[in-house]
Amino acid sequence: MSQAFVKESDEQWLHEIPPTMQALINYLTRENNGIRVYEQKAYKGDKGKEVHVMSNGLSYSTDDDSKWYIV
Repeated sequence: MSQAFVKESDEQWLHEIPPTMQALINYLTRENNGIRVYEQKAYKGDKGKEVHVMSNGLSYSTDDDSKWYIV
């Protein structure tokens, strides 16, 4: 098979997705094999940033550069 038809990877890293809730939900759902991940609650973190508690058991926030990270 020609290498032209082989896709390297669809991988995307958490810090590469846009800093929106919809982008985070879409990313987490893809990572969860298509099983929907949703926001359970949100609160202000220690640094004044919004922290989102998701149904996958992890909490996410954005840093000063608007990149997602796991709290």
